[in-house]
Amino acid sequence: MRQPHLVAFATIALTLLVTACHSAKHLLPPNLRAPENTSAQLDGAKKALQDAIPCCTSFADFSYQAQLPWRPKRFELGPGSSVFSLNGQRSYFLSFRLPTDGKLPYRVGMKSELNGRWLRTSYLFGPTVVLLDEAFQPLGDQKDINLCEHVGWSSATTGAFGSYEVKDPKARYIVVFSSAAQQAGNTYWEQSPAAFSAESPVSMNPSGSFKIPHGPDGVLWVGMMDKDYASAVDNAVCGKPPAGDGLLNTLRNALPIPLWTDNSAGSSNAPGNASSSEASGSDSGGGK
Repeated sequence: MRQPHLVAFATIALTLLVTACHSAKHLLPPNLRAPENTSAQLDGAKKALQDAIPCCTSFADFSYQAQLPWRPKRFELGPGSSVFSLNGQRSYFLSFRLPTDGKLPYRVGMKSELNGRWLRTSYLFGPTVVLLDEAFQPLGDQKDINLCEHVGWSSATTGAFGSYEVKDPKARYIVVFSSAAQQAGNTYWEQSPAAFSAESPVSMNPSGSFKIPHGPDGVLWVGMMDKDYASAVDNAVCGKPPAGDGLLNTLRNALPIPLWTDNSAGSSNAPGNASSSEASGSDSGGGK
């Protein structure tokens, strides 16, 4: 008689548990919920750029009152920022006059911050650089900056880093924007999104790495290279490293200690093993 009651009780408990789990998803605060539309933020940023009214159609229209900062400085590019339309390209941009007392060549440091609450749905502003002469004419082709990931001990040394070398004595101005190729590109990222997303472990990335897409807006640090940025740029991860032979083989090649030599072929050079001739010579010597 008790069995039907137990079955009914179990059914009711299971129903309540499923309902509670479904409701709990909606009770979670936004920063703990899994992202539902992974491309909505990037699509919105692209639309905002296309809807913006350009201020300039040539490099001569830009303002160059600001000098390139003596160390990387934070700039936020997005709605409300200046937009240019030039040679079929549309982008937010920054323009600076170069320091007249800068000793050539020197490096310009850059860092792009992840734009988004979730790593899985984030994107980066991919910078492009062009140098101008005193007549606001380009000195050579524009340069898309290759971004590389670096995770440091602080937020100042964490992000996607890049650099550009100024070495032309005719250079007077620098413009930083994002070309069409950059906006369609991406940056290698070493860490799995599962470590940063509420979707874990459902959407774990087994490779532990993926690519962050580029977008039209975001936070960009730009300025003369300083020590911290130089270290981050020089030690950043730019792509998946090639597969090695293992730690032990690497140590054997780096530190060729006799103990690590291959004895599989019966090598007579291993420590503690005398050669047959030495052994026979010792025996014959002992018999004399």
